[in-house]
Amino acid sequence: MRPTRVFLLTALIPVVLSATGLVVTPRAALAQSFFEDLFGIGRGAKPPVPPRGIPAPPPQGPPGEPGVPSIPAEPGAESKPAAPAPARPVLLKVPAEDNVFGQELMRNGSAGSLKLERAGNTIVARVTLPGSKVSQPAEACKIPLNGGAPMTLTSEARADGIPRFEAAGGECPLRFEVLEGSVLVTALSSTPVCTFAAADCATTPVGLWGPAGATLIPRSAELDTARGVADKAVRDNYKVMTQRARGQDIRPIVTEQAAFSSDREQLCRSYAREGAHGFCHVRISEARAIALATRLGVTPSAAPSSAAAAPRPRRKPAVEGLNPDAAGVPD
Repeated sequence: MRPTRVFLLTALIPVVLSATGLVVTPRAALAQSFFEDLFGIGRGAKPPVPPRGIPAPPPQGPPGEPGVPSIPAEPGAESKPAAPAPARPVLLKVPAEDNVFGQELMRNGSAGSLKLERAGNTIVARVTLPGSKVSQPAEACKIPLNGGAPMTLTSEARADGIPRFEAAGGECPLRFEVLEGSVLVTALSSTPVCTFAAADCATTPVGLWGPAGATLIPRSAELDTARGVADKAVRDNYKVMTQRARGQDIRPIVTEQAAFSSDREQLCRSYAREGAHGFCHVRISEARAIALATRLGVTPSAAPSSAAAAPRPRRKPAVEGLNPDAAGVPD
């Protein structure tokens, strides 16, 4: 065989083997891979990548609307929080002056007798004071004021919003402040003790005159609720007073409130069964709340009098075939 043919056969062998898939030279493999990547065919083909959507800008709308973002405000344009509304005094019903008329009240719910009544256009009081003998302090005594006859009372201005009467004359001048179901009695003289030398009797009429302590036990739940309302009204009105006061005016208010709490405790601890019902605490706290509201310039509304609060008689329903204005008379 000629040398030229041998050379040609030697050169064609790789080509034939490449066409039959028996052998592939590294150079041919690289070339094939290059063209497959270039034209995206064969094993070099990659799955098409779906086009990504371009997010649309969010719609503009009023700030705070659902689904619409708020546009940030410019620096320095922040809205300031609204100032809190000023506190207002708490108003409680002022007891009607006649809510205790005709009732027999006892000092501290245990002794003595006090009854307020209306006589024509005047208010009168029948009072029997409990006391102890001067010569024998261990022995009890009783003194009917004005010899047991009714004493005429004079109506005084409601400086603290509470109905107030006075009996300025006689051996034991007294002031009567009408609360709900009770009367707070204070002395008009410099001493709380009234001494009757002829009867050898010394009395202390000051205090809360109300129902017997034992009769208030069934009302303990009702009084407990009223106590919470009264105490809250006192605290709220006290806060309003301190908020309205300026500088040096705050200290006297704080001192007065502390003195009230102490005086109430001292006054009410003598009321019969007070720990079981809290009647005295409730009535004194209600009076304090009304007094504070009055000083704050508010006129508390008065409770209706017993006459105005009396229920109207119910009208009988009309019967068919009868005149409703003349029951029993046919049309």
